Amino acid sequence: MTGSQESPSFRLAYVPGVTPAKWVKTWNERLPDVPLTLVQVPAAEAPGVLRAGEADVGLVRLPVDRTFFSAIPLYTETTVVVVPKDHLITAADEITLADLADEVLFHPLDDVFDWDSPPGEPAFERPATTSDAIELVAANVGLLLVPQSLARLHHRKDLTYRPVTDAPQSSVALSWPEEATTDLVEDFIGIVRGRTVNSTRGRTKPPAEQKRTRNESTGTRQKQQPKSPGRTPRPRTAGGKPTPKRGKPRRKS
Repeated sequence: MTGSQESPSFRLAYVPGVTPAKWVKTWNERLPDVPLTLVQVPAAEAPGVLRAGEADVGLVRLPVDRTFFSAIPLYTETTVVVVPKDHLITAADEITLADLADEVLFHPLDDVFDWDSPPGEPAFERPATTSDAIELVAANVGLLLVPQSLARLHHRKDLTYRPVTDAPQSSVALSWPEEATTDLVEDFIGIVRGRTVNSTRGRTKPPAEQKRTRNESTGTRQKQQPKSPGRTPRPRTAGGKPTPKRGKPRRKS
C-alpha cells in the first residue's frame, strides 16, 4: 500500500431503538483491519444520510424509497403504549386502540408511525421528540404509542408499557443505495443474514481461490486406478486359501 492510498473503513448508520452490537462484534472479528464507525441518526434523517454518502449502510425503519434503496427487512416490532405505573391500563396484559379512545395521546414530530387518523384525544401540542413526549407522560399529561424498543430505550422507573394489539407496527430493515453495493456492503449483508465466514454467497471468488478453498476444506482426491479387465478373482476363505472349485475330480490317466 502506498502512502496515497486510504485504509478501508465502513460506516453503519442506525436509528434510535435499534441495537447493532451483535453485528458490529461479528464484523470486528471477521474484518479486524476495516474499522466500523457507528452513526446514530433520527429515523426521519436516515435516508438523507445514506443518499449523501455519509454512511455505507443503515439500520432504518421502513418504508424507504425502493427506486433508490435496496432493503432487507429484518424484523417487525410490537407497538406499545407508555403509561404511568399507576394508570388503570396496567391492569390488563394487552389492550386495543379502542381502549385509548378517551386518552390524550402524544404524536411527537419524530413519530415513526404514519397515522392516517391518529387515535385518542389530541394533545395541546406536538412534542419535538419522543424523549420530550416521555417526559410529558411521566407528568401524567398524556400517553404515548411507540415501538417496544423505544419504550425500552426511554425506560423510567415511574413508567411502564402495554402491547396494543391492533396498532400499526414499525419494521426495521438493512438499507443502502442500490448503486453503492460494494464488497464491504456484501460482507455486512452476509453478517446480518447469518452467513458463515466461509460463505461465498454474494461475492465471487477467483477460480484459483475457489479451487484452493475447496482443496483445503476437503483435501485433494487421489485418482483411482482403472481396473484391468479379466476374470473375477476367486473369493478367499478366512485362512486366506482359495476356495476349491466344486465338481467331480478329474480322473488320472
